[in-house]
Amino acid sequence: MESLKATHVVFVDDEPKICDVVRKTLGRTGLDVVCFHGVDDCLAHVTTQRCDLLITDVKMPGRDGLDLLETVRQRLPWVPVLVVTGYGDVPLAVRALKAGAADFVEKPLDRDTFLEAVQRLIERNARPVAALTARLTKTERRILYMILEAHNNHDIAEALHRSPRTIEVHRRHIQEKLGVTNIVELLRRVAEMGLLESVLPRQGEAVPRGPLSGRSGPEVKSCDTPPTGSICSA
Repeated sequence: MESLKATHVVFVDDEPKICDVVRKTLGRTGLDVVCFHGVDDCLAHVTTQRCDLLITDVKMPGRDGLDLLETVRQRLPWVPVLVVTGYGDVPLAVRALKAGAADFVEKPLDRDTFLEAVQRLIERNARPVAALTARLTKTERRILYMILEAHNNHDIAEALHRSPRTIEVHRRHIQEKLGVTNIVELLRRVAEMGLLESVLPRQGEAVPRGPLSGRSGPEVKSCDTPPTGSICSA
């Protein structure tokens, strides 16, 4: 398995021995692995720290792996979840996949099969920053930059000489392109994917200053009513 440095994996299992084996196995490939024995501790970690892949056993005391899966899918929909099921437990595997699991592996864990599944999901979820932000138009990158500076729709609209409704349309497109559904997920997505630098204006692009800093903003083509099914050309 090719070394995947700077990739953060979280593993959840109530059995310490299994956690130790998984930590060592994945650690040898260059992965940064953190283990937890319960759902609550795991959630406290993944909601505040970077997680590129979550691996969880299903059957655990108290809150189980399916509960964890559903919660993560709601709060962090971009994090792939690999579920560990019992050998031959097809109904449970189907439930996990229907709940949003990216894949499943069976116990007892086969080293090669397990590593292949981990690498496959990490590579599938890895989206280079440049490729992700390249999907944003110049105007969308400007708006995203201003959102990160905590400006509201009215301020952004005034700076860009557009209507608040138009800014709302752009914000919706930004969220769709980055795979989030609200501002909290957007901020987490930007932070966890390391996009802060990439959303800064590219060479030759000016950040609108006008009403936000007392300086004149750049000329921006008016587009108060975007065409149906599209956004204004940047």
